[in-house]
Amino acid sequence: MKSNMKKTETRKILLAALITAVLLAALPALAGCSGAPEGGGAGSGETVSRDFFAMDTYMTVSAWGDGADETLESVEDMIVSMENQVSTERPSSEIAKLNKDGSGTLSGDSLNIVSGALDLYKETGGAFNISIYPIMKAWGFTTKEYRVPTDEELAALLENTDLSTVSFDRETGEISFGQDGMEVDLGGITKGYASAKAVEMFKEAGLPGGLVNLGGNVQTFGKKPDGSLWKVAVQSPYPDDDYLGVIELTDKAVITSGGYERNFEKDGKTYHHIMDPETGKPAEKGLLSVTIISDDGMAADGLSTSLFVMGKDKAEDFWRAHREDFDFIMMDENNELFVSEGIADSFQSEKYKVTVVR
Repeated sequence: MKSNMKKTETRKILLAALITAVLLAALPALAGCSGAPEGGGAGSGETVSRDFFAMDTYMTVSAWGDGADETLESVEDMIVSMENQVSTERPSSEIAKLNKDGSGTLSGDSLNIVSGALDLYKETGGAFNISIYPIMKAWGFTTKEYRVPTDEELAALLENTDLSTVSFDRETGEISFGQDGMEVDLGGITKGYASAKAVEMFKEAGLPGGLVNLGGNVQTFGKKPDGSLWKVAVQSPYPDDDYLGVIELTDKAVITSGGYERNFEKDGKTYHHIMDPETGKPAEKGLLSVTIISDDGMAADGLSTSLFVMGKDKAEDFWRAHREDFDFIMMDENNELFVSEGIADSFQSEKYKVTVVR
């Protein structure tokens, strides 16, 4: 059995650097530096960045304006604290305890993220489902001990993935699983929530502009010091291709999902980590990647997975019913890009044919 994990992790690091470089293009020379510029804190026209590792990925947060240094440090602390609260791998986290006991009381970030996840479950007709965690374990994506489960094993696990049976009081945070054996994982939505929270911290600090890059999950805020918009490189599903194109925007999250992120090969077939909640198997609906552009980072994170699971036609129908909430860039197996009309004028690709969806 072959794993593409090491190559993928290396590519993620390089891509994160590329995205950050594109985002920071045209900033002052200090924009690409880590930490505060020489001589003290960020002035009104200097951008500072902070690099760190959390949530199993490399992250970069950048901002400019008075107090940017202190705000970025607070953002890192916030993300680390959030990871401690929601990680399935840390026994002391609220989510790990919930999975162990089948019930509990959520607070703060874990309460907000679970609330958003349950809303997306309903809105997407189950395409986004945080209770497929046992299925991810069965495939080995949580341990990197990869295997192909039997149909019988998957059928048994799927019996415990009905989130409509969950009892959840959003006021008190009290939650109880309605099925024995149910476990949840918030990894498909947490980074988007974290990026949105980081931007809120930028706003509260009175900063005029900044960006958050959580392993390729990007959220922009305000403008660059020269007054121009941010330019975000949209991730490509191919390892030998840097990016699909560039989109120019502000105050938006840009989040991509695709089977290239985590996968393994067995008997000549590649299996990726984005599971179809209906089958318990990797989604195979004709898409290679889905990028969501939205004001809401948490929704963008969950929807990038959801539309990938839906496939092109259902994804387009879902967008038409929610076109005020998000836009998309989708690549299919024929290497054709489909872009919703709301961002058609701000997205440019020199490599691929682009079809505008209306």
